[in-house]
Amino acid sequence: MTETQKNPLAESFNALSLIRFAFPSMVMMLFMGLYTIVDTIFVARFVDTNALSSINIVCPVINLIVGLGTMLATGGSAVVAKKMGNGNTEEARSNFTLIVVAGAVIGLLITAAGLFFLDEIIWGLGASEILFPYCRDYLTVQLIFAAFNMMQVLYQNLFVTAGKPTLGLVLAVLAGIANIVFDYVFIVLLQMGIKGAAIGTGIGYMIPSIIGTIFFLMKRSELHFCKPNMDASVLLKSCSNGASEMVSQCSTAVTTFLFNVTMMKLLGEDGVAAITVLIYSQFLLTTLYIGFSMGTAPVVSYNYGSGNVKQLKKTVRICFSFIAGISIFVFLFPLLGGESIAKVFAENNRNVFEITKNGFSIFSFSFLFSGCNIFSSALFTALSNGKASATISFLRTFGFITIFLLALPKFLEVTGVWLAVPLAELFTLMLTVYLLCRHRKQYHYF
Repeated sequence: MTETQKNPLAESFNALSLIRFAFPSMVMMLFMGLYTIVDTIFVARFVDTNALSSINIVCPVINLIVGLGTMLATGGSAVVAKKMGNGNTEEARSNFTLIVVAGAVIGLLITAAGLFFLDEIIWGLGASEILFPYCRDYLTVQLIFAAFNMMQVLYQNLFVTAGKPTLGLVLAVLAGIANIVFDYVFIVLLQMGIKGAAIGTGIGYMIPSIIGTIFFLMKRSELHFCKPNMDASVLLKSCSNGASEMVSQCSTAVTTFLFNVTMMKLLGEDGVAAITVLIYSQFLLTTLYIGFSMGTAPVVSYNYGSGNVKQLKKTVRICFSFIAGISIFVFLFPLLGGESIAKVFAENNRNVFEITKNGFSIFSFSFLFSGCNIFSSALFTALSNGKASATISFLRTFGFITIFLLALPKFLEVTGVWLAVPLAELFTLMLTVYLLCRHRKQYHYF
């Protein structure tokens, strides 16, 4: 049997088989979103809304950790998948191993630096006197588990590249269930407060990290651990190629900071709690776009690397059709169900409930445009065009949002805050269409 025949990425995908292939990644990301948002639900209902606000205050640090992991994972996945498509399997394994080791080392360095400068980081992120102790408890635990956070992000992408998306799904489900169970145990039964939420999340990080490491050590797939060649150019290529994902997470960190500062100024701690609900709800809903993009990107990279233009065009056409269809569903869900979502988080705080409910009626329109932007960014990453991918990510997650967030609240106050994201996604979509048309002759995806 040849390497091409053995590799699941070499399949001649149709719409159904491609969606089936990407489905584990979509469910995996959805479960990631669910067990992330479970923390905020438990904290809001069983601690208080000030604790909920504190999670969003320290969220930029977690964005940085996830951003570094995602940069290595997506950029490295494209490098590894392309070499597998070219038939360079041994080199792909070496690169894969190097990328995972680098991720673990970076996670440990973040733990050391973060704990050393802990108080300075929390004050710098804009915590008030009321929120500081909550922030300290939550961030301390998150930093301790930073390496596991990095590893689980890496494996989420690399399981797909290895042709084992179902394994990633199973581990994500296990991690999500574990997080929910431990949140209940630590927060409700043991009354550990926000620290218990962080420990539950950390245990969720450990499950895919440990099992994933064991799986790749056992060499049960074409892609597995080996003795790596210490080639710095591979890491540089992975980082540059995955720069858009790092840009996206860092931009999210900055804009989250700006959202927090703006809402603290306009509505105080309750305003920060409301924007926390919307930001985490946005993360949960966009996991469908992100998971689908993660699941299909290795297929794009493989066909691009192998020169199969016909299958590349077919894959991209199916992807955009699927994204367009699912965008309608994702838009309608919070638009029609925003009041119910707000009630889940803020049943015991009427002010936070009203602020959140009103926000959803405007914020929901962002989901009409974000799917195409997210997939297009992932498409360019898969094609090793980090510049185009980073441009899309930068503008949708930072450039346009920052402009609108700094300008609109001056005239429209809280309404301006809610409008910032939908307008940023709409303006980014215009640029995305231009970039797709500009590069179509280079990559032949249309």
